[in-house]
Amino acid sequence: MPHRLLLGLLMALAACTSPRTPAKPASAEPLDPKTPVARLNGEVITAGELEEAVKKDVRRVEAEHQEKLYQTRRQGLESLIARRLVEARAKAQGTTADELLKKETQPTDAEITATYDAAKGRGQQLPPLDAIREQVVQFIRQQKGRAFYQKLYAEAKAEVLLPPFRPARLEVAAQGPSKGPDKAPVTIVEFSDFECPFCGRAEGTVTQVLGAYGDKVRLVYRDFPLPMHPHAEKAAEAAHCAGDQGKYWEMHGRLFANQQSLDVPALKKHAGELKLDQGKFDKCLDSGAKAKLVEDNRKAGEELGVTGTPAFFVNGMMLSGARPFEDFKSLIDGELAQK
Repeated sequence: MPHRLLLGLLMALAACTSPRTPAKPASAEPLDPKTPVARLNGEVITAGELEEAVKKDVRRVEAEHQEKLYQTRRQGLESLIARRLVEARAKAQGTTADELLKKETQPTDAEITATYDAAKGRGQQLPPLDAIREQVVQFIRQQKGRAFYQKLYAEAKAEVLLPPFRPARLEVAAQGPSKGPDKAPVTIVEFSDFECPFCGRAEGTVTQVLGAYGDKVRLVYRDFPLPMHPHAEKAAEAAHCAGDQGKYWEMHGRLFANQQSLDVPALKKHAGELKLDQGKFDKCLDSGAKAKLVEDNRKAGEELGVTGTPAFFVNGMMLSGARPFEDFKSLIDGELAQK
């Protein structure tokens, strides 16, 4: 896969997230656990109590910080590569980098018209071309610039030697419905929410990962219903109720395929269409028999620093959000290389 060489490219993580209060600046130096950090009504709150209260949030912030540092370095490296490749080509042609880029990315009138017509053909409601001509030109320049950088990269046989990002490894209990052999060298624990649209999108990537690695990967699914999704908790219970009748994954797939139909009547309808014993399923769902299991899963995720869905732990290394296949591949290949 060609490396991304567009200057200023930023990676956006797609995830359903829980609301949270922005953190305030804090001292970087760790305090003795017995050190008082607050006093009220004659009692003190110690640094140890504070650390215990915020440990999961601190873990999340530290993980996000390390990944952002890596991405900053990686994007900086890609910018350096792109600039040097363009400068070298410009020097060989007796021109400047700016002039070369302007020449290589300048769209023709035919390309501008074709791009505009293609967008209109896809059903986009657009103003007349003359009104948005500059935006169309900039879009084409970006596309041509990407292609030009990739061409230079391939011709130079460039190679990125910066090691891939490796998140901190955490102890994650791999308990719950699973796919793949128990002794697979790589275990992915997914914390997810049936009502989260990003989790639904991630299903395709998860299927791709399992298909690509076969018996080398085991997937374990754990619930993390978010408070803004009113049907997520009951949907998770429904999947486990179906699991009692040997059809957890069938219900799992149906719930993600019908994310707009997750209220209790819809869940019971899904059970009927899966030909479950309706009476047993309805009793399980109505009684809340699986509510504690779902809540235990959610609490386990919180302890690991999960605040949004989907969240994946690849042999304990966290990937947050609906990540592309390449992000999983990087971690999995690294793990397999060590076996």
